Amino acid sequence: MSVTETYDEFCLRVRELSDLGHAAGMLGWDQETQMPKRGAQGRASVLGTLAGLHHEKLVDPQFADLVESLADSVLEGDDEINVRETRRAQQRAMRLPKELVVELSRTQSLAHEAWVEARSADDFAQFQPWLEKLLGLQLRVAEAVGYEGSVYNAFLDEFEPYARVEQMGPLLEQLRKRLVPLVGAILDRQRGPDPSFQCDWDIGKQEAFGRQVIGDLGFDWDAGRLDVSVHPFCGGVGPDDVRLTTRYQADQLTSSLFGIIHETGHGLYEQGLPPEQAGLPVCESISLGIHESQSRMLENMVGRSRAFWQHQLPRMQEFFPDQLRSVDVEQMYREVNRVEASMIRVEADEVTYNLHILLRFELEQALVAGEIAVADLPGIWNERMESYLGIRPANDAEGVLQDIHWSSGLMGYFPTYTLGNLYAAQLFVQARHDLGDLEAQFARGETAPLLSWLREKVHSRGRRVTATQLVEEVTGRPLGIDDLMNYLEGKFGELYDL
Repeated sequence: MSVTETYDEFCLRVRELSDLGHAAGMLGWDQETQMPKRGAQGRASVLGTLAGLHHEKLVDPQFADLVESLADSVLEGDDEINVRETRRAQQRAMRLPKELVVELSRTQSLAHEAWVEARSADDFAQFQPWLEKLLGLQLRVAEAVGYEGSVYNAFLDEFEPYARVEQMGPLLEQLRKRLVPLVGAILDRQRGPDPSFQCDWDIGKQEAFGRQVIGDLGFDWDAGRLDVSVHPFCGGVGPDDVRLTTRYQADQLTSSLFGIIHETGHGLYEQGLPPEQAGLPVCESISLGIHESQSRMLENMVGRSRAFWQHQLPRMQEFFPDQLRSVDVEQMYREVNRVEASMIRVEADEVTYNLHILLRFELEQALVAGEIAVADLPGIWNERMESYLGIRPANDAEGVLQDIHWSSGLMGYFPTYTLGNLYAAQLFVQARHDLGDLEAQFARGETAPLLSWLREKVHSRGRRVTATQLVEEVTGRPLGIDDLMNYLEGKFGELYDL
């Protein structure tokens, strides 16, 4: 076959692999949103089968020979990238026995259901054996695929390709040293919740307003939907089918809203990936850190800005006229940016959020290194929360069981949230430089210029460069902590008169 014919065959096979991944993804979405409780065993079996088929097709010797022949050919542009990224995934997969892949997939599905039950019962002991099994399986994966330096790199590489804990660790330590004094200074001036927001908020109206905000931010409803799940997430099968979820609480107005805005950031990224490369590696996100940069930017730098509420508060008052009649923009701005030592990561403010991530980052490294046991997690978690934030969880549900990630074996995922905050801050500084007064635009309800800029600079790039390359190309600077800390110190210094 000619190089062109070989590449066409390559694309056909890669798109088949993508279809299998999408099928598994949709079944995972269904498990989170609609699947009946008794469907867990059957769903685990189906997902295991799909994982096995995907693995078989990826490591097929004929396909491996085809990929190697293309890797040795003179390819350019997207063709070269698609082959490079497929070869990288293939070489990793070839080191994994199919039996391990299937067992891991089935265990992840069953462990998720065990976590839901344990969280509901506030009983870590119910989930402990599942987490022990998942950790053991993931360590087997790490040893099979190999790694350089810390074993944690094998976990991290799954979510932030080419990242290494040896580089990330010092960066996060710099952040911790500058963040802890800021948190302490703010908490010394901590304000309690505004009583104006201590009332009931109709869930139907919360959903209706949230949908309106999602549309305002540029989400294409013809290519997406919103549902309810235990833990908010964004899923789907590509730019034309993006699934957002959130959860609602009748006694909290903004919890679901900011969950929605966060997931919309993910959704906009997915909808902006290059459609002409659908089913191929180029039409995939660069990394979870870049993915999180889009959600954290939209949630915090847009959604928690004073300008955003200048436009959105009158619209929200139409849904909640009785509760919000006397609330003004400044009051709303202060409420959505209130800093407090909170138990729950997804509800944490911008300032304390990264301390939640650092706690998890430290525990994961200790777990995979064998320095602590799974059984020790609740106690160590509680001690670190008290050390970092001065509060101690009253139970496992608001402590070690609060996050979904470990129930899916996603060790190495958490650091991408803080990386996302760092990427977001640096990109936002550049966007303001390129686009002018973003706050004036937000106050008029105009987020389209920022979205267009992100489409050009980030979304449409797909997986053409690495995360660090992208940030340096767009901003002209390597990744650092200054933009994030300058943003936090400036914003919250004003709010808390520091």
